[in-house]
Amino acid sequence: MARRNSNSKRKLLIASLFIIILMAFIYNSKIFEREPPQILSDEVIYWNLKKPLSIKISDASGIKRVLIQLGDGENNITLFNEKHNSDEKELEFNITFPKKGFYNRQNEYRLSYEVVDHSFWNFFMGNKIIKESVIIADRQDPLIHVAANSYKITKGGAGVVIFKTEDANLKETYVQTAFGKKFKAVPFGKEGYYISLVVWPRAQKNFGGAEIVAIDLAGNMAHEKIKYYFQDKNYKSSKIQLTNTFLDGSITSLARDIANDETQGMSSLEKFVFINNVLRKESLEAIEKVSDSMDYTQYFALKPFYPLKNSAVVAGYGDFRIYEYNKEKVSESYHLGLDLASTAEAEIVSSNRGKVVFAGENGIYGKMLVIYHGLGIYSLYAHCSKLLVQEGDEVMAGQTIAKTGKTGFAFGDHLHFGIVIHGIEVRPEEWMDEKWMRDNLFEVINSANDLINSENNSAKW
Repeated sequence: MARRNSNSKRKLLIASLFIIILMAFIYNSKIFEREPPQILSDEVIYWNLKKPLSIKISDASGIKRVLIQLGDGENNITLFNEKHNSDEKELEFNITFPKKGFYNRQNEYRLSYEVVDHSFWNFFMGNKIIKESVIIADRQDPLIHVAANSYKITKGGAGVVIFKTEDANLKETYVQTAFGKKFKAVPFGKEGYYISLVVWPRAQKNFGGAEIVAIDLAGNMAHEKIKYYFQDKNYKSSKIQLTNTFLDGSITSLARDIANDETQGMSSLEKFVFINNVLRKESLEAIEKVSDSMDYTQYFALKPFYPLKNSAVVAGYGDFRIYEYNKEKVSESYHLGLDLASTAEAEIVSSNRGKVVFAGENGIYGKMLVIYHGLGIYSLYAHCSKLLVQEGDEVMAGQTIAKTGKTGFAFGDHLHFGIVIHGIEVRPEEWMDEKWMRDNLFEVINSANDLINSENNSAKW
């Protein structure tokens, strides 16, 4: 009897262990996964009813059945009803608005989904998800009205435009040029109005025009051209002959200071090409990175920039330099700032209030400061010997911020002064000219304010 009881207990224990193992297998097996399918679709969808809607569905065990219906409160139309025998784990459907079935032009619909997976969970019925999205039908393109803009834009220079965009479901609005650059727009004065600066880069041969773009949440898009007069400008072009004395002396010393690890084993000429091509590109990219944001802040009440007292211009903006060795071209570059010189380690002054967004070493620019003044406008100070402010500091108009020097790719004490808009270095001369600023910026702003008659919210200058 004792042996029989012992065998019964052993069988019961084995059966219990088998059941536990089986349950553990079921619980952890992929074919018994318990997560319902995922539907990548917003709860509220804006749809222009012209372009297909993209619906994405995923599931770990594979998608078995998909049912998608569209309803207007009275009628329901099946848009998609499919069974899948394979274990596809991701599916994407393009839903088009039905040509028949709805007889009224409603502004709101309901899109319902029912999806079942291939899991053996739920007594082999699988996991199911039921979801619904509200469809907001928006068939109208945004409306754009130009309030005011600069009369002209010069090669290497800037212009401004102020405009109104009307759309209840506006997603974004910006200015785009024919060469593909987008310029951000920020609210101006009254609701619905925006302001943006536009730049014609020095290296861009033809401007080709610019237009305001407005896109709503449903994907409707509107375009409006800006009527600028395009003024070309001839910039200085020069050929510079590189000598062995210069390459073996100044360039070798410079390479050791700013690019020693990267230029070891190179000839003096190769070091020059590396500095002028590779390091210059990296330095320009660093400037673009810290100067491509935009907002409309209290700083933007600008006066002409005058960073270095009693200075002389020793190199102009936009100069195109071709470097030759033994009368063969080896490199080229654009000079994208204004070089000013006075006495050694002269005081550099910020002419306008702003915030320091960069203070440190930047390759060929040496010790450099970049200060943000609002509306996408930055001032740049390079080749400094000393920086007297730090990143994050607020600076006031008239404050001494640095001292001139010859750090970086510089061979004499001077200031490389630049104005940067949306990451592009523009003609500093425009921003040092009171008449240009009045005619091309402030009068445009005041004209727009008069037009929109925003007494309480205007930005009068």
